[in-house]
Amino acid sequence: MEAYTGFAGVYDEFMDNVPYDEWSAYLVGLLKKLGIEDGLVLDLGCGTGNMTERLAKAGYDMIGVDNSEEMLEIAMHKKEISGLPILYLLQDMQEFELYGTVRAVVSVCDSLNYLLEEEDLLKVFRLVNNYLDPGGYFLFDLNTIYKYEQMGDCVIAENREHCSFIWENTYYEEEQINEYDLTLFVEGDHSLYRKFEETHYQRAYELKKVKGLLKEAGLQFEGAYEAFTGEEPGPASERIYVIARERGKR
Repeated sequence: MEAYTGFAGVYDEFMDNVPYDEWSAYLVGLLKKLGIEDGLVLDLGCGTGNMTERLAKAGYDMIGVDNSEEMLEIAMHKKEISGLPILYLLQDMQEFELYGTVRAVVSVCDSLNYLLEEEDLLKVFRLVNNYLDPGGYFLFDLNTIYKYEQMGDCVIAENREHCSFIWENTYYEEEQINEYDLTLFVEGDHSLYRKFEETHYQRAYELKKVKGLLKEAGLQFEGAYEAFTGEEPGPASERIYVIARERGKR
């Protein structure tokens, strides 16, 4: 089953507990520390544009790339309301194409965890390197092995005013793959509910492996931090941020 189809319409409602303002402030802080205070920035795996909008409001010229037409439709609607000059492109992150290079690429909210094979992650890293300005930066986050292990096999359910979901989670330790089956009930016309079913897969990557793939792609690893603390990742870190730099095209 394809992911982010039926879920797209209620994604923001179920993610209303995500502190996007704090996340974007942290990301902007990292960018400014790297000397990137303006210019073109690509949001890779932008979804409904929650982070893209906030980075645009912070003064960056934003491009958003996502492979879900349904998610981008919502992002475009937000753009119409805000009037921000964001360019959205319906593209797979493994094959994205830009019109030129950008000062930075960001990818957050565990978008890269959706790449299940090392060669897929390497392909994205190479594309990012290709489209970065000389010396440009790549900032991305990843859910960790520890987080998926803590989730393990469980069932989560939430009920909202106009929708509800059941999340059945399974973690395959040997493959380091996390699977979650979503069953959604979304209110439509005449108070009738439609049922949607989606299956999502994410993979955890050890930081050592990520460093090796960045190097192979021509990117220079600059550092890794526990999300929102700025400290080095530890064994109980659930999300990490990685910073890499363009160091010369091959």
